[in-house]
Amino acid sequence: MQYRQGNMGRIIIAKVEHGDDLLLELNRILEAENIQSAIMFMIGAVQSSSLVVGPEKCTVPPDPVWRQLEDGREILGIATVFCDAGKPVIHLHASLGRGDHPITGCIRKDAQAYLVVEVIIFEILGSEAVRTLDDITGLNLLGFK
Repeated sequence: MQYRQGNMGRIIIAKVEHGDDLLLELNRILEAENIQSAIMFMIGAVQSSSLVVGPEKCTVPPDPVWRQLEDGREILGIATVFCDAGKPVIHLHASLGRGDHPITGCIRKDAQAYLVVEVIIFEILGSEAVRTLDDITGLNLLGFK
């Protein structure tokens, strides 16, 4: 295990509005505010989303199982943000619920807000956390400078 200590920076409150591309809007905030490291919490709803719901089997590298949802879902999500080559990279996991059919996974693309998604961004300073490409898994994983 590896770990580092950081300090709390700014707190940003955002409202992602109906029809907005959730990941695009979050990336716009991170770039506009020059946020290198953060944790984000979000609640609201999405019209659609593409997410990975686990590996096909527990192999390395993993073979992701994708789900495309187009039916309007409540969202409760948490994300980390660390930079890869100076560019912020979002790693967002969320539970998306509709009726008695919740699904949890890693949202990687095509998440469109329904009505509103409220986001709180907590900036982390001084941790030296970064994302680096792991040759074995093929994933951008957490690392340290």
